Amino acid sequence: MTELRQYQDPLTIQRVLHAAHTIAIVGLSSNELRASHFVGFYLKRHGYRVIPVNPRETAVLGETSYPSLLDVPVAVDIVNVFRAPDALP
Repeated sequence: MTELRQYQDPLTIQRVLHAAHTIAIVGLSSNELRASHFVGFYLKRHGYRVIPVNPRETAVLGETSYPSLLDVPVAVDIVNVFRAPDALP
C-alpha cells in the first residue's frame, strides 16, 4: 500500500506531468460532452501531444486514433484510461 501512496502524492504527480510530453488517452471520445474529450482538449491546449486510443474513432482532436496501445507508433510517457475496470485486460 505504501508503494501506491507515492503515486498519489501531489508532488510526484506534478513531477511526472512536467517531465511528460506525450499522453495516450484510452477511450478518448470525439463527443465533446464526455470527460475524456475535455481532458484531452485541456492537455493538448497545455502543450502535451495527445494520442487517442479508441477502436471506434478514426481521429479525435485532430490526431489519428489507434485501436490499441500496441498500435501507437510513438513513445508514450503517460497513459490515461477512460474505461470501466471490467473493460480492461
